[in-house]
Amino acid sequence: MSEQPAPDATVPAVLAAARETLTAAGVADPAVDAALLLAHVLDTSRGDIQLKETLGHVLSDAERDAFAAVITRRAAREPLQHITGSAPFRYMELLVGPGVFVPRPETEIVAQYAIDALWAVAAPEPIAVDLGTGSGAIALAMATEVPHSRVVAVERSVDAHAWAAKNVAHVGATNLELRNGSFVDALDDLAGTVAVIASNPPYVPADAIPRDLEVRLYDPKEALYSGADGLDDIRVISGVGLRLGHAGSTIVLEHGEWQGADIREILTKDGWMAAATHQDLTMRDRVTTAVHP
Repeated sequence: MSEQPAPDATVPAVLAAARETLTAAGVADPAVDAALLLAHVLDTSRGDIQLKETLGHVLSDAERDAFAAVITRRAAREPLQHITGSAPFRYMELLVGPGVFVPRPETEIVAQYAIDALWAVAAPEPIAVDLGTGSGAIALAMATEVPHSRVVAVERSVDAHAWAAKNVAHVGATNLELRNGSFVDALDDLAGTVAVIASNPPYVPADAIPRDLEVRLYDPKEALYSGADGLDDIRVISGVGLRLGHAGSTIVLEHGEWQGADIREILTKDGWMAAATHQDLTMRDRVTTAVHP
């Protein structure tokens, strides 16, 4: 008679134990994270993990040990995306890790506004810029989803720029140019030619403490904080956008849910027209747009 596998080696058992560990650690969605991490360890899909759970698939000792190791890391609140090395964004899987802000689902709606504005431009090769591109998420979304456009992205952080460069190569966006420098002056050669100015800038007030440990412990501080009210970078971007954009161009800015009115005031005072704030899929104010005079 063949020896029966130890119960704790089956996928249902190891997932149940992982969910318990992650729940105790305060992870927001322990069931999803446990399944995604097991899929990462086994180099398979989440759907396949669900099948293995239903069938009571048995893990090898090496697989079980590897899974235990990544669950320990996640329980310490290391971001899921740092462990797997990637983050989904729209139709892409972006490479991420220490030194770059992990793209969030809410930024996908910001990218959508930028893409819609870019598609509306009556030009054979409209130019768009992404100021403070981080991982390259918004820039790559514009470049891949508006393939006749020319996209120029700039990032001041050397570490984040390196991740963006990896993603440009990974995605294969040949219509995207990546620059390392300050968005204040790195794009001066484009003055008056840009149709869409997009940015997910730092917007956390200096004295605010992010609730999530993943953000507080692992996201780069320079990607989070921007002065006493969180709007210092947006004030600069408003002026840069006016210099780069042509008449009728669009600015698209991500921000916190409480900042829409202040940003509309900044943009309007600077001379932008038709400033409007839009909600994300959770019905929170997330993106403000305006039109170049």
